[in-house]
Amino acid sequence: MNLHEVARQAGVSTATVSRVLNNSSHVKNATRARVMRTVGKLKYHPNLHSRSLGGGKSRSIGVLVSNIENPFFLDIYKVVEDGAHAAGYEIIMANTDYRSEQLVASVRLMIGRRVAGLAAIVSEMAPELIEELNESRIPVVFYDVGTTRHNITNIRVNYRRGIEKVVDYLHSLGHRRLGFVGHHAILGPINERMKAVLDAVARIPSLEVRTAADADTLEGGRQATRALLATGFAPTAIVCVNDVTAVGALRELRERGLRVPGDVSVTGFDNVKLSEFCYPALTTVHIPRERVGHIICDYLVPKAEKMVVSDAEIVIDPELVVRDSTGPAAG
Repeated sequence: MNLHEVARQAGVSTATVSRVLNNSSHVKNATRARVMRTVGKLKYHPNLHSRSLGGGKSRSIGVLVSNIENPFFLDIYKVVEDGAHAAGYEIIMANTDYRSEQLVASVRLMIGRRVAGLAAIVSEMAPELIEELNESRIPVVFYDVGTTRHNITNIRVNYRRGIEKVVDYLHSLGHRRLGFVGHHAILGPINERMKAVLDAVARIPSLEVRTAADADTLEGGRQATRALLATGFAPTAIVCVNDVTAVGALRELRERGLRVPGDVSVTGFDNVKLSEFCYPALTTVHIPRERVGHIICDYLVPKAEKMVVSDAEIVIDPELVVRDSTGPAAG
């Protein structure tokens, strides 16, 4: 079954069928409904790959994430997916599991599939990728790890400022012994958060800091907290690299009979929905994931009027969100 047969049976032109399938707004509702009834009756499936080869334009956007199990990545992905679908584009998604070699393989696969644009919402990086992507001329948006080029945009979060807000807030509550629970410490955006906590000691000499790390999972946060406490260090507050590990930390503290925030305060980072609904609700740092997703769409999804010019760095300053998991330092 081909496009011409759909057009013939629906009584419209092939261009109208294409506009309907691409979700164009320039089609009357009655015509759209008639075309979609015909598509359903004929069980027509457009060959997007052939269309991209023939017309020279792909109808796909590639999205790479470091950990699809972490709601932070999923939240951004869903915004990008909605924006792409609204413009008649499909999403090809790959999960890298924080592995730079998987990132390289996935990017090369996306280039091979001639995606119209590529979003890398990742914490890992392979230096050779920047030149490869620069040469590919595909519009690219990196989240945190890119280097701007004529076709590459980078969205950067000021993690250091976010962590400084957390540390300053905890210090104002009388906390002097801080634990830091992280993961994948060698990765730039993750290491920046840990380093900001460690650097706070130089800025606030009365602070004492210890660190521990495990996987970017609920269980990883629990295990890292267990390892931190096993050293004999007794933090009055634990700063977690993100909300997922913070919820794992909450469980470990609860199972040890420690009250949050009565005995130990806990903070997260990202402000995913989970942080609001866990108990106690997490004090965290808000990253506007919906805004990040919309920025990615602005740079990658072609619009009738214009495309946003690439070669930019967009800096996001995160905000502290105070909830129930923090309080004054215990006696």
